[in-house]
Order: sequence, then structure tokens, then C-alpha cells
Amino acid sequence: MRRAKIIGFISIKGGVGKTTTVANLGFILANDFKKKVLVVDGNFSGPNLALHFGFTKPNYTLHDALAGKINLQKAIYEHSSGLHILPASLFAHSVDCSKFHQYIASLRGHYDLILIDSSPTLNQEMLATIMASDELFVLTTPDYVTLASTMHAIKVARQKRTYISGIIINKLRSKKFELNLDSIQDATKVPVVSVLFDDETVMRALAKGKPVSHLFGKNGVAVEYRKLAAALIGERYIDKRLLTRFKGMFNKRLSQDEINRAIVMVSHY
Repeated sequence: MRRAKIIGFISIKGGVGKTTTVANLGFILANDFKKKVLVVDGNFSGPNLALHFGFTKPNYTLHDALAGKINLQKAIYEHSSGLHILPASLFAHSVDCSKFHQYIASLRGHYDLILIDSSPTLNQEMLATIMASDELFVLTTPDYVTLASTMHAIKVARQKRTYISGIIINKLRSKKFELNLDSIQDATKVPVVSVLFDDETVMRALAKGKPVSHLFGKNGVAVEYRKLAAALIGERYIDKRLLTRFKGMFNKRLSQDEINRAIVMVSHY
């Protein structure tokens, strides 16, 4: 019998790649690892998760279910990868999200994993994701302004006693002025489990309404998503690209994010 682990992805700043991360992890877990996965748009006031799959006009949404107009199952749609999507309404009035955690919990028996994309604002919407989740990942970019918001998000999650599994650093450009992994870990006291470089293929894929992992599977960002997705189900993904294997012949040391990801892997084993 299935009992899904519910994982929330949060940030208190837009544009850090939270929705992109949920879309790609969900796609990989369903398509590559054949898991039963649901991705949920918990950004009620500014949803766009479904757009990452080219899905623009759902007949029913999470808003309809929360308003008591329909059964929740009616708002769930299946992607060609086997992934299930629970979208929110693009143009909708405010909604009472106080029972969101109950609605999501009712779906545990149908899935292996449920991934929630939260609102990028510290409001009742983000709190709804925090309360509904078994664990959280926090998204940040490597700059001081975003890190301040990241630390605030972590503080709120800890106050609500929701476990934080790790930080995902996104849009890294390898510039000297950027914060490094150690600085972010020292400031937040949370392990960095994934480092994603800024890559225009992410936007090229989004323009086509598909996750980058779908269109550019061998791309570096897609591979990093695949490593994290594997860790979420207690597995290790081996990067078999020729250049990576060649580099590995000369450097046997694990990077800090690989070590942290291994800890995530063990905890999900």
C-alpha cells in the first residue's frame, strides 16, 4: 500500500527557481524512476506550475476543490510522462487554504511522492505548504539579499516544526562575488544538497511548455535534478556522461553537496 512522502519547496523570494525545481523533480521521478508522483501548485495567488507542462486551461483546479465545488480528484490531471498535476487557477479570487493540509493528506494512499510548490511570499499560502509537508527544501540563489530571505523562511519552518532536509542553490554563475556553498551552510545551519548553474536551456524548455529534463536530458542542470530526485527515493544516480567519467578518473573526492545528498538518500532509504 502506498503512503506518499509529502515534500514542500519554499522560498520567500520569487525567481529563485522553485517551480522549475518541482516540475523537473516530478517529471524525473515519474518518467525516469517510474514512481507515482503528484505535483501540487500551492501558490494560490500566482500559480504557474502547470505552465511548465504546457497546461494552460484546466477545467477544474485546486481552487475549485478548496471552495467545495468539486471532489479533489476531479482537479488532478495526468501528464504524458505518467506524472499527475494538481493545478491552481491562474485567475481566481482568494481562497481559504486552512484545510489545504487535510486535502493533500487525503491523497497519500495514491502516490509514492507528493511535491508542493509554495507561494514565494510569507503568508498563509506558504504556511499552508509548510503545515502540509513532511519535510521541506529551501531554494536560494547565491546572493546576500536572497540569503536573508532564505534564513527567514528557515526560521518560520523551524517554528512550525517541519523538518528541513536541505537547501538547493540555483542560478550559480561561478563569479567571485557570489556566496559559496560553505558560506550559505554556515549562515543557515542547513546542508546544501544541490547546486544548479544558471543555464538558458531552462528558459528554452519553458518556452516550449516542457521541463528542461524532458527536452535536454543530458544537460548539466537536468543531471543535477536527476541526482536529487534519486536521493529522494533512497537511490544514487550515476552520471554516465563521458566528460564526467573522465574527470572522475582524476578526482575521486566527493563534493560537499554530494555528501549532503548521500545523507538525504540514506534518510529516504
